[in-house]
Amino acid sequence: MPSSINLVVLETINSMSAPSSVPNRRDLLVASAAAAGALNVLPVGVPAAAFATAIAAPNVGFAGDMNAPTTSLGLRVPFLHGLPIGQISGQSEIASLERADEWLNSPPLTASALRGKVVLVDFWTYTCINWLRTLPHVRAWAEKYKDQGLAVIGVHAPEFAFEKNINNVRRSVKEMRIDYPVAVDNEHVIWRAFENQYWPALYFIDAQGRVRHHHFGEGSYEQSEMIIQALLAEAGMRGINREPVSVEAQGIEAAADWSNLKSPENYVGYDRTESFASPGGALLDKPRMYDLPVGLRLNEWALSGDWTVKSDRAALNKANGTMAYRFHARDLHLVMGPAASGPSVRFRVLIDGKAPGAARGTDIDEQGDGTATEQRLYQLIRQSKPIADRQFEIEFLTPGVEAFAFTFG
Repeated sequence: MPSSINLVVLETINSMSAPSSVPNRRDLLVASAAAAGALNVLPVGVPAAAFATAIAAPNVGFAGDMNAPTTSLGLRVPFLHGLPIGQISGQSEIASLERADEWLNSPPLTASALRGKVVLVDFWTYTCINWLRTLPHVRAWAEKYKDQGLAVIGVHAPEFAFEKNINNVRRSVKEMRIDYPVAVDNEHVIWRAFENQYWPALYFIDAQGRVRHHHFGEGSYEQSEMIIQALLAEAGMRGINREPVSVEAQGIEAAADWSNLKSPENYVGYDRTESFASPGGALLDKPRMYDLPVGLRLNEWALSGDWTVKSDRAALNKANGTMAYRFHARDLHLVMGPAASGPSVRFRVLIDGKAPGAARGTDIDEQGDGTATEQRLYQLIRQSKPIADRQFEIEFLTPGVEAFAFTFG
């Protein structure tokens, strides 16, 4: 048995949340690729065969439907967003951090200042449920390895225009208990330098400043931690605790119920929405009175009331507008909020025509009442088993709300 192995990393890519430029958003695309600049390191105390089984695999292609999102190794395929943006010519990955618009939790960091450290770069945007479910692991790695040479850097690259508001980002960093440095990348300069296309995305950089591995989406947490440990050992760090971090994610950060998840993310704006079912369709960029259809099929949605459907959102013009969605999942979230500088918007949620009761999400009470106070992701439903097709409705009691995307878990 050889004393070292080339680390080959299974990259998992789920295109259901990719933009409309992807040919089929419902396909699951899984690729396996060798880590750039193979490490040739066997972690201490881990049998070579077990380590190889955990993170080494031949190049594999996998396709399956969303009801069974697993790889050939039995790993759960994650959800992730996608945003294709061209690369910046001549811009190296880690040096691009110097192009950040602003830094939070840290003075500006440079490639020279980070040399000698292992760096984990985490691309995120604060309304992304897929990233939110990875955050407990990234926080735990930052804490566990901060004194052993690991620097975790979050790169906030917005998806929606309101996520460029630095006050929104600051609030999210505080509420989400992010203590590690955050580079604000409003124009996607760092994103393009890394040739990144996804949220969430992790890039593992060695002590010499070279990108050695990347992972897209949720899952594979133990494998990712093994990469961190191997890079730290390669950098000369001794006495590394090889036990993986123990994470018990709560609330909105809890892992999805993959076995019952049959509803993919769906945008509300006309550029990327699917399965809009209000009679007569959408009138683009102009106010219109909408009605709910007699019934909705699974993963169809509709509007009722006076709305303006825009390229990236739907805006409510008058009070008592409703959104309805037929879904199959434990959790339902809605990215929404009052228009910029607008007053808070009161709303009421029903599930199958009734108050949600115990099935309420963290942002409503048992009667379904809640208030949208800022533009963010709201958890509106978290139900217990058995999970079945359900009809979600949200009525906005005051005007001025803007809705951007439904996500599920």
